[in-house]
Amino acid sequence: MSKVSFIGLGVMGYPMAGHLAKAGHQVTIYNRTNEKAKKWIKEFNGNLSHSPKEAAINSDFIFLCVGNDEDVLSVINGDNGILAGLNKGNILIDHTTASADLAKDLYYLAKNNEADFIDAPVSGGQAGAENGALTVMIGGDQKDYDKASPVINCYSKKMKLLGKAGSGQLSKMVNQICIAGLVQGLSEGINFGIKAGLNMEEVIEVISKGAAQSWQMENRYKTMIDNNFDFGFAVDWMRKDLKIAMEEARKNNSLLPITEIIDTYYEDVQKMGGNRWDTSSLIKRLRK
Repeated sequence: MSKVSFIGLGVMGYPMAGHLAKAGHQVTIYNRTNEKAKKWIKEFNGNLSHSPKEAAINSDFIFLCVGNDEDVLSVINGDNGILAGLNKGNILIDHTTASADLAKDLYYLAKNNEADFIDAPVSGGQAGAENGALTVMIGGDQKDYDKASPVINCYSKKMKLLGKAGSGQLSKMVNQICIAGLVQGLSEGINFGIKAGLNMEEVIEVISKGAAQSWQMENRYKTMIDNNFDFGFAVDWMRKDLKIAMEEARKNNSLLPITEIIDTYYEDVQKMGGNRWDTSSLIKRLRK
């Protein structure tokens, strides 16, 4: 068992840190909202810290799961940041979906402090985090992956080292690009079927066993039919992720025409008040 710290107890981080504690690791937590941290301690035990620095001290592995690049930097830097508490041989593991450039910078920043870093964004949503069934896309060095993977395995159903630092974030961009297209196609198909008078639950029961099958179809079709979007991965976060992907596409000269269009559709959903709706709420645009 390892001494680990977990920084960021959002809808993903809260259950992920919980799985580490349930596996027997000695977990120290830090969260900007102290009430959330106290709730976690009451549920899972562990240690409560009052700064990222304090959380990092004496931890073998330091996990991050916050909102964006700026949030990562805010807990890394400063007198009370992770760097101030980083020790030789520590491994910093960033589960935040952030830019590949930031991951590369943090890799070298850790190395300069005699520590190590892997970028490890996740996929599987809130349900995946709660069930310990996340997919983890990892960038970094093999030796660090080998050390960290048994700990990450506490909440992962699949993880893989995909290349050097930044490769995890780039792979997450691929993931989000694919999801955006799938959700739009599923939205159009369900809406079409409803307008045509079909029983869409029966239709999905059949086509989900064929070539149209996807995670989005199997896990979201019922709530999409029922017009229920108060769960899962929020539209605001999807737009943040798609922005990162589109910025990276401009750097590597790749084309994302469908992704760019669907990003504007998510903007429409935000204008409808759906900032915190699940990403499957794209179908709401078609029901106006």
